[in-house]
Amino acid sequence: MSEEDHDRARPDRQRFRPPTTDPWKGFRGVVAGTLVLEAIVVLLALPVVAKVGGGLGWFSTLYIVGVGVALIVAAGMQGRPSAMQINIALQVFVLLGVFLHISIGIVGLIFGCVWAYLLYLRRDITRRIEKGMLYGQRD
Repeated sequence: MSEEDHDRARPDRQRFRPPTTDPWKGFRGVVAGTLVLEAIVVLLALPVVAKVGGGLGWFSTLYIVGVGVALIVAAGMQGRPSAMQINIALQVFVLLGVFLHISIGIVGLIFGCVWAYLLYLRRDITRRIEKGMLYGQRD
């Protein structure tokens, strides 16, 4: 008995074709766009920290610019297997910016909610692929 016949005999172990279009390609695009948007918002916080936060020191300037540049670089690395771990680590650095100024912390909280939703979407896409619920997976 071949493995294919065995799978037909057990309805709980159905195999589905891969999706006709790659759902991860679109997801990577959304994540890269989110990183670029977050970088823009973080870099736009520089004048806020300068005016409202009592001025920019060398550390706060270097930290904010470094996080912004790292977010832009990470947007180009979304094809790597460890991309989501890098994204979450960068989000932690944005959240730690609350120690520089509260406005950076607020940006981190807002984008933290966005990243929580993106993690939910990632799990949902994985689940749909496993169940064969994406377009083109069923006959």
